[in-house]
Amino acid sequence: MEFIEIIKVALNSLKANKLRSILTIVGIIVGIFSIIAISTIIEMLQTSIEKGVSQLGQNTFQIQKWPAVQTGGRAERMKYRNRPDITLEEYYRLKEKLTEAKYVGAEQWQFGKQLKAGNLETNPNVPVAGVTPEAFPNNKWEIESGRAINERDVRRYEHYIVLGPDVAKRLFPNTDPIDQYVKVDGHKLRVIGVLESQGDVFGQSQDNFAIMPITTFQSFYGKRSRSVNITVMSHDKESYNRLIELAEGYFRLIRKVPPGEDSDFEIWSNEQVLSQINDITSGVRIGSIVVAAIALLAAGVGIMNIMLVSVTERTREIGIRKAIGAKKVNILTQFIFEAVTLSLLGGIVGIVLGIIVGNFAGSFLDAAAVIPVDWVLIGVFLCVLIGVGFGTYPAYKAANLDPIEALRYE
Repeated sequence: MEFIEIIKVALNSLKANKLRSILTIVGIIVGIFSIIAISTIIEMLQTSIEKGVSQLGQNTFQIQKWPAVQTGGRAERMKYRNRPDITLEEYYRLKEKLTEAKYVGAEQWQFGKQLKAGNLETNPNVPVAGVTPEAFPNNKWEIESGRAINERDVRRYEHYIVLGPDVAKRLFPNTDPIDQYVKVDGHKLRVIGVLESQGDVFGQSQDNFAIMPITTFQSFYGKRSRSVNITVMSHDKESYNRLIELAEGYFRLIRKVPPGEDSDFEIWSNEQVLSQINDITSGVRIGSIVVAAIALLAAGVGIMNIMLVSVTERTREIGIRKAIGAKKVNILTQFIFEAVTLSLLGGIVGIVLGIIVGNFAGSFLDAAAVIPVDWVLIGVFLCVLIGVGFGTYPAYKAANLDPIEALRYE
C-alpha cells in the first residue's frame, strides 16, 4: 500500500469517529496550550524588560545603594535600607582612582516633581536628576537640540536644565524651549537642551524627566537627599569585566569595607539584571512545563486507549486488508500515523490558542506581541513524540493480528 493511501485511510478513520477523536486531543490541547501561553507571556515580558534595562550604554555598569531587582522580604529590604548612602565625594574619589574607565559619571534623583513654565505645568510625576557630564553617554542620552550639561556648569552651580521630550512638549508646545525658563520647586532654571526620544517600556514613557547639574541639584535638595548612583563605561568589551572588578575593589577601599565582609553597595549591569529576571521567570516556566507534562502524559494514555479500542473495533477490517495483500508495515504505519495525526491536531490547536491567549494577556502590560518560535517547534516535536510513543503498541498489536482469526471476528 502506498504511503498516500495509508494517510487517506488513517484520516478517514479519524473522521468517522469525530467525537472520540476530539475527546482524545483535549489533553494534548491543554498541555501544549499551557506551555505556549506561558512561554509567549514570558518572552513578551523579557523583550520589554531587555529594552528597559538596556538604558545603560554599551559596556556600562552602575554602582548604587539598592539592587536593581529586589526579591527578598522585609528583612532583606531593611538590610539595603541600612546601608550608608553613596555620596558625591565618594564618586569623585572613585573617579580619581578608576583611570582605566572611559567615563565615570554620577547622578542623583528626586521623583514626583512638577515643572512649570508660564501658565503651563506638568503632572506632578516628573523625575528630576542632578548629573555630571559623563551621565549622558553612560545612559545613552542624546541631545536633539541645544547642548548637554558640561563640567563648567557643574563647577559653577549653574541654574540650567535639560528636558526630556515629553516635558518639553508639555511646557513649550508651540515654542522653541531653548533659552526659555522653567520652575522646579520654586527654583528658576534656564533650558539649555532637549533630549532625543527613548520611546516607551511597558507603555510607560522614558522621556518624562529633566536633568540639571548635580551641584545645582544638591543646592536645592541637599547633599544627603538621596544616594548617588555612579555609572562607569569601559573602553571596550574586552576590558569590561576587569573594570567591574577594579571598581568594586576601589570602592570597597573608599568605603572601608573590611576584607571578607559583603560590599555595602551593589554593582549591576544590563547582563546581571537580565540574568536575575531569567532566574525569576525560569521558575514560572518550569511550573508550566510540569503542568503540561502531566496533561500530555494523560493525553498520551488516552491516545493509547483509544487506539487499542480502535484496533478491537476494526479487527475484521484489518483481517480483510491482510487477506488482500496488506503487509504488517502497512498496518503498523497506518495506526501510528493515526496516533500522530490525533496528537498533532491537538498540538496545533494548543499552539494557536496559546499564542493568541499569551499575546492577549501580555497586551495588558503594553508588551510587544511575539511568537515563541523555539517553543512552537518544541511543541510540534512533543506532539509527534507522544503520537509515536503511545501509538506504537496499538499499531504493533494491529499489525500482528492473525488474518484468519481477524476475519472470524464478529
